[in-house]
Amino acid sequence: MIEYEIWVEKYRPKTLDEVVDQEEVVTRLKGYVERKNIPHLLFAGPPGTGKTASAIALARDLFGDVWRDNFIEMNASDERGIDVVRHKIKEFARTAPINAPFKIIFLDEADALTADAQAALRRTMEMYSRICRFILSCNYISRIIEPIQSRCAVFKFKPVPPEAMKKRLLEICEKEGVKITDEGMEALIYISGGDFRRAINALQGAAALNKVIDADTVYQITATARPEEVKELLETALEGKFMEAREKLDKLMVEYGMSGEDVVSQLFREIVSSSMDEKIKVQLVDKLGEVDFRLTEGSHERIQLDAYLAFLATVKGKSK
Repeated sequence: MIEYEIWVEKYRPKTLDEVVDQEEVVTRLKGYVERKNIPHLLFAGPPGTGKTASAIALARDLFGDVWRDNFIEMNASDERGIDVVRHKIKEFARTAPINAPFKIIFLDEADALTADAQAALRRTMEMYSRICRFILSCNYISRIIEPIQSRCAVFKFKPVPPEAMKKRLLEICEKEGVKITDEGMEALIYISGGDFRRAINALQGAAALNKVIDADTVYQITATARPEEVKELLETALEGKFMEAREKLDKLMVEYGMSGEDVVSQLFREIVSSSMDEKIKVQLVDKLGEVDFRLTEGSHERIQLDAYLAFLATVKGKSK
């Protein structure tokens, strides 16, 4: 029988012990499970590092078989105004838990809530704290108002390191009967940037494309340029060969379907990891930040990227 499951959901941790490489977070959460009690929690960190998985695993470990009756997951980016707090969240918070001392409301992407909604949420957290606990997750903790932060125990999630990611991805490959080359694995880790969810999704997409996953398949399925190609583009422009660098940029954007933001992101990674003089790195990153801002504001991506290549073609001469 063919399975049509999304691997990210299929291999989501069922218990806290299965959460990958977040030992400090897991140890603290296990302490709450042992005491059968938790405060309001705030999970902060980059995407794909296990925040949602940890919240669900915590509920499973706390409530056992009745966890679904006492746990609700809401995404603040869907409904981010004050009405969702006044009605949806409040209605669930005031109902009694089922065969448990309290229930859990997991509010994902809480940093998308407006300031008014967060202010209303602060009061709701206080009023129903006897029978309801809140777990908030966010990518940017600075967007959560201070009164909410002070009411929560804060947990910081870190990007998943390459070795831990590689180990888990190999386990998934073995269970799914997928063959992957060493170069393919390195490509997966490169494109993920510490985001485990992205790595697993890329693995499943590549497995659907080829029986043996290599680096070419991974870069193709994720519309990502090879690091060496981006490095070559950078070096060509720095040598003053503007038109040749422009042709290489055309090739990257057409063959891989990359956006301007994708190109900027990969250029940044290559500049930072390169062995060039630090003073030149400062110049390149400073200018790249300006290009990134302009693209975010809606500027024409080809004009901005060509302008950056033109800047690269002159920067080395200036530094000398």
